[in-house]
Amino acid sequence: MADPAPSGTFLRLEGITKTYGAARALDGVTLEVARGEMTAVIGRSGAGKSTLLTVINRLIDPDAGRMTCEGRDILALRGRALRDWRRRCAMVFQRFNLVSRLPVLTNVMTGRLAMRPLIPSLLGLFTDEDRAAAIEALVALDMGPHALKRADELSGGQQQRVAIARALVQEPQIVLADEPVASLDPRNAEAVMEALARINRDRGITVLINLHSVALARAYCRRSVAMSAGRIVYDGPTEGLTPPVLERIYGTADLDAIEDAA
Repeated sequence: MADPAPSGTFLRLEGITKTYGAARALDGVTLEVARGEMTAVIGRSGAGKSTLLTVINRLIDPDAGRMTCEGRDILALRGRALRDWRRRCAMVFQRFNLVSRLPVLTNVMTGRLAMRPLIPSLLGLFTDEDRAAAIEALVALDMGPHALKRADELSGGQQQRVAIARALVQEPQIVLADEPVASLDPRNAEAVMEALARINRDRGITVLINLHSVALARAYCRRSVAMSAGRIVYDGPTEGLTPPVLERIYGTADLDAIEDAA
């Protein structure tokens, strides 16, 4: 199931570099992300995929380069403007980061805290509007019947869909999903990918997703960006990930070996 055709550049990275000591996690990355597309980021473990997403969200800052969103300088943002960017640029992680003892509905409503004044946010006070948005997001992801369950009563795939619902109530323009299916069995992985494809298709939300599975990239993403040693080594149609291209990226074209390596 490919994403709908994108329309216009939403995000642009130019020459983004990030080093950790002697290791260069990102090495002059230049990338354009179109509004409304669902793009896979693939590559071996340590290729720089996670660092790329955390730089885009501004959880970490690059050492050099430029990043703009529709012409706005994202690396210059500070304070409230930076918090607003992180809200619009929602993260979904491999670890679901839910509060296990709290109800699903409450976990989802925490995605609204950045949209509220400081004191109510610190006290965890939610409005009727917050509750309505959380319920709508859960229903959209087929998780409505589980709203009052504790988060730790759910399967891994269900918890990840709750995490996506939490991101959804932030009213993001882009969702950055960092290996969201890496710890899931094939059935749950497919359910999570379907959920991300649904919010991309139905709500027009741009999705940039790190994947260890080339098969999932082929099934859900029209475009793939491959990274190696902090650099982009392929950027094009996912159907262009032919055996010779995969050999160049992973050192093998065997899909089982690729998943082990990623």
